[in-house]
Amino acid sequence: MSSVASVHSLWTVAAGAPGKIPAPHIEYAQLAPTLIVLGAAVLGVLVEAFVPRRNRYYSQLLLTLVALAAAFAAVIGLAAGGFGSSKAHIAAMGAIAVDGPALFLQGTILLVSVIAVFTFAERRLDPAAHGKHVDSFAAQAAAVPGGAAEQAAVKAGFTTTEVFPIVLFAVGGMLVFPAANDLLTLFIALEVFSLPLYILCALARRQRLLSQEAAVKYFLLGAFSSAFLLFGVALLYGYAGTVTYAGIAEVISDGAKQIDPALAGTMGNDALLLIGAALVLMGLLFKVGAVPFHMWTPDVYQGAPTPVTGFMAAATKVAAFGALLRLLYVVLPGMRWDWQPVMWGVAIITMLGGAIVAITQTDIKRLLAYSSIAHAGFILAGVIATSKDGISSVLFYLGAYSFVTLGAFAVVTLVRDAGGEATALSKWAGLGRRSPLVAAVFAVFLLAFAGIPLTSGFAGKFAVFKAAAQSGAGWLVVVGVLSSAIAAFFYIRVIVLMFFNEPKADGPTVAVPSPLTTTAIAVGVAATLVLGLAPQYFLDLAGQAGVFVR
Repeated sequence: MSSVASVHSLWTVAAGAPGKIPAPHIEYAQLAPTLIVLGAAVLGVLVEAFVPRRNRYYSQLLLTLVALAAAFAAVIGLAAGGFGSSKAHIAAMGAIAVDGPALFLQGTILLVSVIAVFTFAERRLDPAAHGKHVDSFAAQAAAVPGGAAEQAAVKAGFTTTEVFPIVLFAVGGMLVFPAANDLLTLFIALEVFSLPLYILCALARRQRLLSQEAAVKYFLLGAFSSAFLLFGVALLYGYAGTVTYAGIAEVISDGAKQIDPALAGTMGNDALLLIGAALVLMGLLFKVGAVPFHMWTPDVYQGAPTPVTGFMAAATKVAAFGALLRLLYVVLPGMRWDWQPVMWGVAIITMLGGAIVAITQTDIKRLLAYSSIAHAGFILAGVIATSKDGISSVLFYLGAYSFVTLGAFAVVTLVRDAGGEATALSKWAGLGRRSPLVAAVFAVFLLAFAGIPLTSGFAGKFAVFKAAAQSGAGWLVVVGVLSSAIAAFFYIRVIVLMFFNEPKADGPTVAVPSPLTTTAIAVGVAATLVLGLAPQYFLDLAGQAGVFVR
């Protein structure tokens, strides 16, 4: 009874002492990109509730594109105002970093999202159903695949326009993820962008069961990775007595100066630090798709609707690598000798594993999935460099890679047969004779993935390998070059299949897209060539953005 009375007296004291609880100080202008996107996502939910069904598609598309463009303008405004360099600081009471890497990655995520939304909105590729244009998403997501409710929804010409606010929620989480400056913000951002992605993976119009299986696999494995990350956060809190990045880094470098009485028994315990850091890194490596945390990648890439696969492959990698960089460079620089050998091992098995397993694939989406795993290994080489050049090379690679990936998956949506997208590699034989332009564009993307000179892929790989070599990771670069050679084999094999094999009589057709998908592919090709032929301006931009605020 006495304890209850004392707690009650505390409440009354707190209530009776106005001004004792400090109001939070939030820099809304500096958080504008994230706030614009999340605000638009909430508006999108209201559009679904109140706008008549026939007007929703155009309302949602316009709202989404305007929000992403406004958020990108806000990022440019912050960068022009010096928040990427001289005015870089920690905002939102220590929760969010506003600095060069955060703004660069947020700008990349927003540009990638605009291009991805174009592919989401495409409605010309499938034949019209009952006189209505259809997109890549289920007519009614809640209906049982093949059931009466789904058939009625298709007949009525329904479309799942909810995908647009769902994408905005995912983008909002991705914008916070690389800028998070404490471990709880990191975890919340992870959940905010992961949950919408689980839903999007399950919404394919064709092959709905495969799509739902992909979503369940992604959800279950994602839940495991979130649990690892959260357990790691708890252990790091026990070690340092704080969840802020700067606080943990200070305890690592100087030891615990002010012991929190409640945590006196655990603070400064190196076992908690090592296990906690390992668990948090596992959670982030899962999102990156690094071996051995990659098992979800091929199944989810194959089963999800192709526009969603492209969005995930590009934007999630950018956000996850941004968070990984900040964790290693801001929180754990004092543990460099502990995490570097482990990351060496992860990078090597990721590069070799992705490249070797990709050779055996017979499905174009699975092949691109293993290719993305190999690229995660190449990017890790830059992360391991632990230098300013390492940061800037990773930022450049992420920007270059994301546009190539989006363009490649946009091309995959065009090659179709009676069952929808023709993703079996055997069906791509002779595509260069049926549709030379589409095959040539896809060949450009494949050459960029392979890192052939004069493409963005070469400039990106050269930058990360150079940074790794300068930091003393020469053997890692040797393995990276060998992996690139193995990877080049299966990219060139697809080009040979398209241009030098006879087309089959019952082969797929190439659908004529609307200006939306055409724009997405054109931007991908332009970015691939510009970043390959004249990369210096963008490398300088990444170099200027390569300093973390601590």
